[in-house]
Parts: sequence; structure tokens; C-alpha cells
Amino acid sequence: MLDKKSKQKIINKFKVHDTDTGSTQVQIAILTEEIRLLSDHLKQHKHDHSSRRGLLKKVGERRRLLKYLQKENEESFMELAKKLKLKIAKKMIDDEEERIRKEQELEQRHLGVASDEEESTEEVAEKEEE
Repeated sequence: MLDKKSKQKIINKFKVHDTDTGSTQVQIAILTEEIRLLSDHLKQHKHDHSSRRGLLKKVGERRRLLKYLQKENEESFMELAKKLKLKIAKKMIDDEEERIRKEQELEQRHLGVASDEEESTEEVAEKEEE
């Protein structure tokens, strides 16, 4: 666990406004530091399963908060991810870009099918005229 001084340092570094102590950014930063400490602990104590479970809970909570922040405020999400050097944020960004790319591809296919249908309708009309 983090002691009061280190937690206060994190809060001061990531706070959004002067009286901020629990914004999404602060919560993510605190969870990230706790995850780093637990990871170091588990490297030395491989069989500490209760700490491993706690680590997984913290990782899941941070993932949910990151997803929320990405949805609500993309700019602050990117800034926070860079400050904390998060790998999961990079993965989330890549997943989002992949989803957008697939949607655009589907739209193009749909538009392509629609224009093909229009062309074939025009061709049928031309043949009927002849």
C-alpha cells in the first residue's frame, strides 16, 4: 500500500483543480502506482496468491476508469497515458482505431454495393430501351 506522503505527491501531480483529490485522473495514477508496487512484490513472492488477486482487481478497476476517461475526455486520457507510460492505454487506442477502420470499411462496402446496384439498374434500363 501507498503511504500518505507518496499518495499526496501523486494527488498533487495529477489533480485537475486545486481541491481535487478523487478525479478519474488521480484515481488512475494512484492505482498505477499501487499496481507497480504489487508487481514488484510479486516478483519476489511468487506464491502470494492473495496479493495476486488484489493486483488483478486493481488492474481491472484501472482498465474501467481508463475506458471511462477515454470515452468522456480523449485529450486528458492521452495526456495521462503519456505521463504514466501505460501499455494498456496504447492497446486501447489501437483497438479503437481498429474498430473505426472496420466501420469505415463496412461503410465503403455498403456504399460500393449501393452504387453497383444503381449501375446494374441503369444497365437493365438501357437494355430495356434497346
